[in-house]
Amino acid sequence: MPVVFKKLTRVASMMLAIGVSARAQGDAEVLPVPDVLVYRDGDRVQGRLIRREDEFLIFKSVRFGELRVSTADARIENAGTTVVVAATPAPAKDAVAPVPPLASSSPDELTNLFRNFFGPWHGRFALSSQVISDTSDRADFMTEARLKRKWTKDEVSGSIRYDYSKTNDIVTTDIIKGNGLWRRTLPKRLFTVYRPAYEWNRAYKDDGVNRDYILLQQEVGLGVRAVDTENWKVRVGVAENFFDAWDTSAGGHTSAQVESLFAEADLKLPWRIIVTERAVYYYAIKTGNDGFENQFEITKKLTDTLSLGLRHEVRYNDPDVRSQDYSLLRFLIGFDF
Repeated sequence: MPVVFKKLTRVASMMLAIGVSARAQGDAEVLPVPDVLVYRDGDRVQGRLIRREDEFLIFKSVRFGELRVSTADARIENAGTTVVVAATPAPAKDAVAPVPPLASSSPDELTNLFRNFFGPWHGRFALSSQVISDTSDRADFMTEARLKRKWTKDEVSGSIRYDYSKTNDIVTTDIIKGNGLWRRTLPKRLFTVYRPAYEWNRAYKDDGVNRDYILLQQEVGLGVRAVDTENWKVRVGVAENFFDAWDTSAGGHTSAQVESLFAEADLKLPWRIIVTERAVYYYAIKTGNDGFENQFEITKKLTDTLSLGLRHEVRYNDPDVRSQDYSLLRFLIGFDF
């Protein structure tokens, strides 16, 4: 079935469910104790499994009507016994009543509209901002968008981010960053990884001189899944990095080929808390120069839609390539879909 037709079908199903939710008093329907449709990113939708068609689940959601979901993107949990759910204000004891459709303006409804649009792709929009006035006037703003998808053996993701800050009307930060990932699972717990990264710094000063630059990095690596459980994943590996930097103020181009070691961790904790970390140590065999970078983030999902996060990043002395060192700590508000 074409991807566009599947997206339209899911949106139409949601609209139909909202439109026919009002029923006459006294009507009753026999519903099972809700099955739970669990997406790969952890989102859960209650309803009942109607049937399976090849690689698809036909699922009747109590909120969004009939959904057609690939078995690669979701699974069914809690299939149970049937009970009678009456269409009255006070359901019988122990009966599980369907949740009424959400208003079209609710965050959950907006999330599902995004999910229907992007289909098997999932993502997050995040925002961080602050304005401070004391001995100086300072403003700081960051926005970020992420998108990812998983298959049986492959994982693909991408993100774009914009950082901006100024002090007393002087711009001190103006950076656009983009990152990509393609990770492929191999036998014997091995995997390969390709990570392209792009950085455009439009407010960089070196000894008081404008040295704006564009930095392109490509990482090609091989690693092993040291820990690979549902709630805890640790990956370590080695990589070859190809750096290219262009000085957009004075002109000129530099390039370097640098070796690195990397370690990644993903941990799911109770109360819907997720911890992620990625550390990289660079060492240029040719020159002996070294450097490192690290990103640590802890995220708490308040609902299926909203999340709060705390992120710490540090980068120091990328070898052989001129780029800005930094250390930052940010509090993030996220919108998940």
